[in-house]
Amino acid sequence: MSSNDPTAATGNQCLERSEEVRNLLSAVQERIVAFIQSADQYDFSSAKIEHASARSSALVQSMRPEELQAALNLEIPLSGQGQNGFLRILDQVLEYSVNTWHQGFLDKLYSSTNAPGIAAELIIASLNTNVHVYPVSPALTVIEKYTSKQVASLFGLDGPKAGGISVQGGSASNATSIVVARNTLFPKTKKDGCDGYKFVLFTSAHGHYSIEKAAQSLGFGSSAIWSVPVDQKGRMIPQSLESLVVKAKNEGRTPFYVNATAGTTVLGSFDPLEQIAFICRKHNLWFHVDASWGGSYAFSRRQRAKIAGSHLADSITVNPHKMLGVPVTCSFLLGADMNKFHRANTLPAAYLFHNDYLAADLNGNADVSVPEVWDLADMTLQCGRRADSLKFFLSWTYYGTEGYERQIDAASDMAAYFVAAVSDCPNLLLISENPPPCLQEIEGKRIDEEERGKRNSKITEEVVQKLVHCGFMVDFAPPVEDDPSAGDGKFLRLLGHVSVLKEQNHSAWEILESVDMGQLFVIELEILGYLPHFYARKNVHVQSICIYRWTMDTEQAFANWLKLYNYATIFFS
Repeated sequence: MSSNDPTAATGNQCLERSEEVRNLLSAVQERIVAFIQSADQYDFSSAKIEHASARSSALVQSMRPEELQAALNLEIPLSGQGQNGFLRILDQVLEYSVNTWHQGFLDKLYSSTNAPGIAAELIIASLNTNVHVYPVSPALTVIEKYTSKQVASLFGLDGPKAGGISVQGGSASNATSIVVARNTLFPKTKKDGCDGYKFVLFTSAHGHYSIEKAAQSLGFGSSAIWSVPVDQKGRMIPQSLESLVVKAKNEGRTPFYVNATAGTTVLGSFDPLEQIAFICRKHNLWFHVDASWGGSYAFSRRQRAKIAGSHLADSITVNPHKMLGVPVTCSFLLGADMNKFHRANTLPAAYLFHNDYLAADLNGNADVSVPEVWDLADMTLQCGRRADSLKFFLSWTYYGTEGYERQIDAASDMAAYFVAAVSDCPNLLLISENPPPCLQEIEGKRIDEEERGKRNSKITEEVVQKLVHCGFMVDFAPPVEDDPSAGDGKFLRLLGHVSVLKEQNHSAWEILESVDMGQLFVIELEILGYLPHFYARKNVHVQSICIYRWTMDTEQAFANWLKLYNYATIFFS
């Protein structure tokens, strides 16, 4: 009986499972390769602004949700439809999905993955095991512990108890760090909750929203999050942090947690970790570093200075799925003392965790001399755990430490090259320092702030819509709070991976050049946390620069992207 027969999808197996997998994967592989090829072979010379009304390209078919619902016409069948039904749905998914392999996908802080990434996901699905207890995931458990410890050592967390765990994303990593901090500093809260305490957590005014989201989820409430002011470079001001800590204590509150950021989402700023660490030690506060994207600088000896002081952290979040191109999601929560992670999260669930020697109780007490913990779920908020650490380990093996370092260093060189190019360009006026710092104050406000902001926002949104129909997906955002350019309205954000082709850059430039703006609008560029500011003489205000991921052809791609200075905020992702 053919694998296309519906009974192949039921309990009436007529084929060996290995053969069934071979047949289905062969058909799926053919479609996936064609999907990637459609992105690789896309002809950008045909993408013209006069065709902007077209709704379909190799990048995406632009449809409203109601239209897509009708097009998909989803229905769960009563009888299994086997391989034919599976492939029919797959064809629809590929047809109506965004092709992140397409070089016009410049929208979010990620792009496509790569060959080792796809292979790693297939391996994880094939193993289909839960990395919660060692007996069912022996190899994956050892790999996760080894990989986490190696990553931690890059940050200077190299003590005998240092290490980390894989968590389902940066937000979850940050939330877990808060639980570990509270249960470590105040063990009774593990059983009794926050009753009697008015806890306060501190984070940068430019920090990620996940800290406030975690405070809501964990019962602290948003009011427990105190926002620390930032300087003109977008960095947390240590003196302001300490003043707020003292203020909280004087009000009878209990400060216990500080979140510093190594690479803020919009400006790419790095908080002064060493100074913040000193304040945390002085006031007995848990020091967490959210290095979700900036943490990958740890691979570079030249760039590691940006995260100086990370070795003083109690915990660190880092996301290889951002800068290093590991498939989404892949996040690690690193710790200086993983025994604290275990004591903070372990519960007496003997039906799953059979290690009686741990003798943990609800108050978070445990014998500190116990053997190393191999049941990894006992150190997290999760029970079911995916083997995401394998993706990073295999990718790291594929590229090597030196490979990652070369890519990051090359990107840094390109940042300096870009600033020099801007300085030499007759159409641009550099107004920040060279080499560029994280952020410089914007000067030269021109018109009424409210009027300018509304006008720029409208123009920016219109450009985004036009570009989608030309084969380019970009995003926009308002300036962050307290930024000097806050009155300039929304700005374009193009997240361009650096493996772009010369032809694509040329086409993008032609399309952008053909858009009749007629007015000033705001643009942001980010490269490696360096954020130089300059005005384009064609009335375009450029705010800043930052790269998220790099490949070895960075220089050519970067040189080509310089042509986009008139219109785009470019994040190399």
